[in-house]
Amino acid sequence: MVKQPQPPRAPIRTVSMTGFASGQGAGHDHDWSWEIRSVNGKGLDLRLRLPELEGLEAGVRREVAAVATRGNIQLTLRLSRQGGGETLRVNHPALEAALDAVMAAEVAAKDRGVTIVAPNPVEILAMRGVLEQSLPPLSDPKALCDALLDNVQTVLADFLAMRMAEGAELGQVIATQIERITELTQAAEHAAAARRPEVARALRDSLTRVMEGAHGADEARVSQELALLAVKADITEEIDRLRAHIAAAWALLSDPGAVGRKFEFLTQEFVREANTLCSKSNDAALTAIGLDLKYAIDQMREQIQNVE
Repeated sequence: MVKQPQPPRAPIRTVSMTGFASGQGAGHDHDWSWEIRSVNGKGLDLRLRLPELEGLEAGVRREVAAVATRGNIQLTLRLSRQGGGETLRVNHPALEAALDAVMAAEVAAKDRGVTIVAPNPVEILAMRGVLEQSLPPLSDPKALCDALLDNVQTVLADFLAMRMAEGAELGQVIATQIERITELTQAAEHAAAARRPEVARALRDSLTRVMEGAHGADEARVSQELALLAVKADITEEIDRLRAHIAAAWALLSDPGAVGRKFEFLTQEFVREANTLCSKSNDAALTAIGLDLKYAIDQMREQIQNVE
């Protein structure tokens, strides 16, 4: 079989849901570092680990939504004050609760005849919540938030660049699989055409046998029934739909938008046509092509699960 030449196609522009980026920055008496990573997801699942700063979370969500529409994305910001500045203070309600707990433990131990050693002040201060770290108030929290949101755009640009690079590689793999599906579709069409004379002979032989074995049978009626069987065995419509799906797949590969869901639906349609082709084949060679077609579609579906 001679492979038919393919027309020029648009560049592949798929975007992957897998990506990673990190970055650092400094300003307004603070140092900070970003880290963002993503894996496959049915929708956009954004998980943030950010310090408490008014307007920061809403701004970060807005910036991420501008570059990603699907994927499980984790974004972490580590923020520290330059030169320290932390102070320690005693949480007096927590201290009173800790002392009450120590006294209650001593009384309970004495009632049971158990001698315990009282904790020293350092041990009491080490109890959770008794000693707290505090930072002096920010001189300009809005300016710090604006600086962080400006810096995260650079990190997100690197993140998007990696997703696009991954998508380009992914698109090449999918393109190879589409070409394989195209070859198998052509092979199925040629196999169907090659078996057409044999199908016609089989129908004529069936008509002869029926007419010889059933005296008084209506030849026109029998011929009509056999013709219906022939129509049901014809795979022309399946071939035409496979070609339409192939054209749609090439179009999605050149679409820079979030096409993953559309691609997933399209693979379901591919599978439907391949299954119908196999059920209609009634021919070993055509069935083998149909099985290879199903395998190629399944391989493509695995890769498409990574497309945004």
